[in-house]
Amino acid sequence: MTELVLERHLNAPIERVFAFVTQPENLTKWWGPEGMTVPEGDLDFTRLGSWDSVMMSGEGARFKVSGEVTEVLIPKRVAFTWAWHDEDDKRGHESNVTLDLEASGDGTSFRLTHTNLSDDESAKNHNMGWTSSLRKLEAMAN
Repeated sequence: MTELVLERHLNAPIERVFAFVTQPENLTKWWGPEGMTVPEGDLDFTRLGSWDSVMMSGEGARFKVSGEVTEVLIPKRVAFTWAWHDEDDKRGHESNVTLDLEASGDGTSFRLTHTNLSDDESAKNHNMGWTSSLRKLEAMAN
């Protein structure tokens, strides 16, 4: 099993960044790699419980992922499980994601930690996906 850690400094106050990473109306704006949209799902990280999303590419390919929000610590942390669905809508290997925020000057230090990834190839793919998604988040915050 492997782990991925991505860190960014966002030029927005911690409360605003927390809203970006927890509220449904904000999540759908940055969730998924560049070029992807989120046409359906229940993306709400403001409360404990289940979540899911379908990301769709410009070519119409659909990618479903779901999990459980396991921790919400306003405005510092959100943690959730993560598992991709196959073409029969069956959940695959489950991993864990934590988003940690810390006030830093007039901005926010942001750290995404994705643990329990199945192998190095999965970590590489998630690194590319999260890095692309975080570019969208950075554009919202800056």
